[in-house]
Amino acid sequence: MAKKYIVVTGGVLSGIGKGIVSASIGRVLKDCGIKVNSLKIDPYLNVDAGTMNPNQHGEVFVTDDGYEADLDLGHYERFLGIDMKRYNNITAGQIFKSIIEKEREGKYLGATVQMVPHVTDEIKNRIRSIDTDLLMIEIGGTVGDIEGEIFLEAVRELSLEEGIENFFFIHVTFVPYLGVTNEFKTKPTQQSVQLLRKIGIHPNMLVIRTEKPIDSNSMDKIALFAGVNRKFVINLPDADNVYEVPEKIYNLGIQNMIAEKLNIKIENKLNWDYPKNFAPVKIAMVGKYLGTDDAYKSIIESIFLSGAEKPELLDSQTIEELSEEEAKELLSKYDGIIIPGGFGKRGIEGKIKAVKIARENNIPIFGICLGMQIMVIEYARNVGKLENANSSEFDPETPYPVIDMMEEQKEILKLGGTMRLGAQETKVFKNTKLFDIYNDEMIFERHRHRYEVNLDRFKDLFAFPGEENSDKKLIISAKSDFVEAVELKDHPFFIGVQYHPELKSKVGTPHPIFKAFIEKLKELKGLK
Repeated sequence: MAKKYIVVTGGVLSGIGKGIVSASIGRVLKDCGIKVNSLKIDPYLNVDAGTMNPNQHGEVFVTDDGYEADLDLGHYERFLGIDMKRYNNITAGQIFKSIIEKEREGKYLGATVQMVPHVTDEIKNRIRSIDTDLLMIEIGGTVGDIEGEIFLEAVRELSLEEGIENFFFIHVTFVPYLGVTNEFKTKPTQQSVQLLRKIGIHPNMLVIRTEKPIDSNSMDKIALFAGVNRKFVINLPDADNVYEVPEKIYNLGIQNMIAEKLNIKIENKLNWDYPKNFAPVKIAMVGKYLGTDDAYKSIIESIFLSGAEKPELLDSQTIEELSEEEAKELLSKYDGIIIPGGFGKRGIEGKIKAVKIARENNIPIFGICLGMQIMVIEYARNVGKLENANSSEFDPETPYPVIDMMEEQKEILKLGGTMRLGAQETKVFKNTKLFDIYNDEMIFERHRHRYEVNLDRFKDLFAFPGEENSDKKLIISAKSDFVEAVELKDHPFFIGVQYHPELKSKVGTPHPIFKAFIEKLKELKGLK
C-alpha cells in the first residue's frame, strides 16, 4: 500500500484546535487498524521550542530522545498512545539552518539556492523520511501567514509527486456567531478557503469550529462557496473537554470518509477510555507562569487523566509576599499541592514557603524537577539548619549550594539544547514509597534540567532507604548518576522527582505517580 497523508491546516484564527482534530483523527484511524504517525510543522524560526517563554508559547514538551518541542507533540502522545521523537516536529528554523549549512559546505554545487526547489525539497525529504502507513501532518499557524506559505507549497508539490489520490486535505476554520444579528458569519471561512485554493490546495474536508452547534443553512452556504461536498463539511462545536473529540469524530463516521477517499480498508472500532467522573479533591499548583494554562499543560492533563479536576494555579510570588500564617491558611484549603518545574528566581521563596507548610502540616505534596530541588532547599534550611541554603541558580553566593549546576554545564554558556534532556535509565530503591508506586527497580523517565542535588558536599542531609536514621533524613528513593527522587518516610505523601513524569501520561495510562498522588488524596478524604 502506498503511503497515505492527511494534511491539517487552519484558517481564520490560531488556536482553534487543529492539533486536537489531527490527534483525534489519528487515534480513530489507529484503532481502526491503520499504522499511524504524526508530524507537526511549526513555521517559526526557532530551531526548537527549548528557549521559548512558557507564558507566551506554553510548556516545552520533551521526547524520549531529548528533543524540545512545543506542547502539540504532547497531544499526539496522549491521544495516539505512541512516543514521539525529534523527527515528529519540523520548524522553519531547522529547515533554514540545514539549507544554509549545506550551502556553506558546497553541497548545492554552485547552484543559486532558492525557496523553490531547495527549501521545498528539504521539507519534502523530511516528510518522506517518516516510516508509517499513514502520516498526519499538522501545519501550524493560519493560512495566509507569510511564515507558513513555503510549507503549504511543499505539501502541494508532494501531493503531486506522491499522487493526489494518496492525500486528504482537512481545513479547520472558525465560524463566529454574531449575537447582535443572531447569525453565524461564514465569510471569514470562505475567504480562508479561497486563500488555500490560490496556493493550489483544494481541501477535501472542512472542520467548522464554533462555540455552539451551527445551523444547516450556514453549513450549506460554506459548502457551496468553498466548493466542498456538503457531506465533507463537519461541525465540531466546543466540547466540555478535548477527550470527547475522538468519540465525536468516530460517531460522525469521519474515518469512513477518509478511508473511502484514500482507498484504505479499516475496521470500525474505537478503544477510547478517559475519565468521565472526577474525585472531589482540590489541588493547588504553586507556579510562576500565569499567562496561560498551557504553561503546565502536561501536568494538568496528567491530573485529569488520573481522575481529578484541573488544579488551581497559585502564584508563587503572591505566596512569597504572604506571612507564613496567611500562606498556611491559604494552602490548608487544598487537599494536595504540586510544585512544578520552572526557571529563574522569581517566586522561589514562595515555593519554599509552600513546601515548609506542606511538610509541617502533613499536606500531600508532589515536587517535579525544580519542585524537587525546592524540597531539598527547604529541608536543608529548616531541618538541616543550613541557614540561607539555596540553589546556585538563584543565589550564586549561597554558603550552602545544596543544588548546583551539573559539572559538564559549567563551561557552556549557550541556552539552547544544553541541558540534560530526554529519557534516562534510573534505579528505584526498594522499601520506598516510590518503589511501591512503580513496583519496578529500573525505570526510564524524561529529563529537562541544568541543576542537580549537590550530594557529594551535602550527603549528611540524605539517607538511602534502610540506613541508620533514615527516618530522620531526606530519603533518596531513586538515583542514576545524580539524585533522581527524594521522599520523607513519616509523611502521607512527600515525594519529589528530578524528572518530568507528566510527559509520559497517556489516555488510559496516566503516569503512576500522578495516579498514586490522586489516590492518596482520595484516601485521606475517605473517598473510595
